[in-house]
Amino acid sequence: MDNLDYGIIGNCRSAALISKSGSLDWCCLPEFDSSSVFAKILDERAGGSFEIIVDDSYQVTQRYKKDTALLITRFSNGTDCFEMRDFMPRYQNQDGSYHAPPEIIRYLRHIQGSPVFRVRYDPRLEYAQGETRTYVKPRFIVSLSHGEKFDTIFLYTSFNKNAVVEGRPITLEDDGFFLLGYNEKLFKPSTRKMYVEMERTKVYWLNWSSKTPGYRKYNGVIKRSAVTLKLLSYDKSGAILAAATTSLPETLGEVRNWDYRFCWIRDASMVVKVVSDLGHKEVARRYLSFIVDLVPDKDEKLQIMYGINREKELTEKTLDHLSGYKGSGPVRIGNAAYLQRQHDIYGILMDMIHTQLVRFPNDIEHGEELWSLTKGIVWIVEKHWKEPDKGIWEFRTEDRHFTFSKVLCWVAIDRAIRIARIFQKQRKIDKWLPLEREIRKDIHEKAWNAEVGAFTQSYGSKYLDASVLLMEPYGFIEARDPKYVRTVKAIGRELSQDGLLFRYKNEDDFGLPTSSFTICTFWFINSLFRIGEEERSRKWFERVLGYSNHLGLFSEDIDFKTKRLLGNFPQAYSHLALIECALNFSGKEQDEKVLENIQD
Repeated sequence: MDNLDYGIIGNCRSAALISKSGSLDWCCLPEFDSSSVFAKILDERAGGSFEIIVDDSYQVTQRYKKDTALLITRFSNGTDCFEMRDFMPRYQNQDGSYHAPPEIIRYLRHIQGSPVFRVRYDPRLEYAQGETRTYVKPRFIVSLSHGEKFDTIFLYTSFNKNAVVEGRPITLEDDGFFLLGYNEKLFKPSTRKMYVEMERTKVYWLNWSSKTPGYRKYNGVIKRSAVTLKLLSYDKSGAILAAATTSLPETLGEVRNWDYRFCWIRDASMVVKVVSDLGHKEVARRYLSFIVDLVPDKDEKLQIMYGINREKELTEKTLDHLSGYKGSGPVRIGNAAYLQRQHDIYGILMDMIHTQLVRFPNDIEHGEELWSLTKGIVWIVEKHWKEPDKGIWEFRTEDRHFTFSKVLCWVAIDRAIRIARIFQKQRKIDKWLPLEREIRKDIHEKAWNAEVGAFTQSYGSKYLDASVLLMEPYGFIEARDPKYVRTVKAIGRELSQDGLLFRYKNEDDFGLPTSSFTICTFWFINSLFRIGEEERSRKWFERVLGYSNHLGLFSEDIDFKTKRLLGNFPQAYSHLALIECALNFSGKEQDEKVLENIQD
């Protein structure tokens, strides 16, 4: 496989990646950040996989069931045909709670003929550390890890268990199933029960997607991106993951490999703002609860990121026994960036909170806590905004006065003032206005480089940076302001290459960047639209959509030359920015057209 040609399935507790040939190559159970059960994506030999193998006469195609997270892989040779429907169960119980067990169901639907397949079932528990042994029992197949840590996984199936484990040919005469579960089942699964689980899960996703408005243009990509963002949300705490994977490299052969199975305040807040724009306020409500629960003390600084269960220590280590994606090590778990100081998170969080208060004024929980959080963030920004930081790109060496960080410090104060108006706190408004003006003046004086003719990456710098494009969407500057227009055009000239954008071109801790950060291209497309170059913007957007994988999914990075997807996958950042761009070109459908025909 030469690209990240994977589909994601999940149930807001964990997720799995399945290749376009039907191989389950990445899965962590029982939760997103648990150790892996299958990790072939990180080591083709040692990682472990769960594959359905057919002979060369079969054509294999793959798609999602419309508006759902059910992934359908079809195997057909013209005479014999079957489909595998992969999903993780998720639906609402009668008491309002959600049924989302740590399980993957692979439902095999017989279409015609007598198709023959073999199974390669090779779990490697605990990131393939130590040995995993598999045993056939009367009711199930069980695999046990024999390393430093003990773990088990259970496989239930309607097929002959010995044939499954031994990889012998199996003829499909009727529907059948595999159920991979973290826990032993109290009641024996059956094909009928698995069909019901599939139908209930399908209905859940159709109901969820129906809340997303219909659009005249790009409706399909908006809805697929919205489902993908939902799949990266963690129900238990309200956290939202940056991506479902760890250590997929930004560039093959380099060491920019990070664990993204955590909740970055910046990424998650941006996701929540976009998803709530689409009407999914429950995601926003859960995330606000996550934030409120993180800040018990009024003077406690926010970290830039947390574990999905609100863990504050995310110690980074490498798994040297795994070779890495396409041999690109190291494989990392944990992320040392949690120790960094990045001032932009305060503005992004405040912007999201303000948006929710405006959008759902009569339906917001934690009003008093949010006001306390607002005052606390202003206190932190007032005290620290003049200090350098690591910036949005998480430079691991020297701190700098990054323009984006300063702009978002301004956003924090601007949104705090707006929130104070909502809560009718005039004294705070009078107190905070001078600070807002001071930060604004500082940015205009120190971030603008007259020689370059643009706002640059950091104070006194000559380098351009795609993050500066967000000055306008966050309201710091008007779209048609000559300074912003010149900045957009300068970035287009200097940072674009072959229809994609560099984040920046100056050296960082690992040398010169050699791949395009996907969200930056979407930011640029958005900026072109805002300054009035709508046709050019649309052409860029159409071209970039063609760089997705076969299911419309994007990773973190794209290779400039080959257009190969790189980096962790699927990437929340990329899909939230895709939605923002698509909404530029997409008016909502008339109400009667929103409910499209449900197609299989």
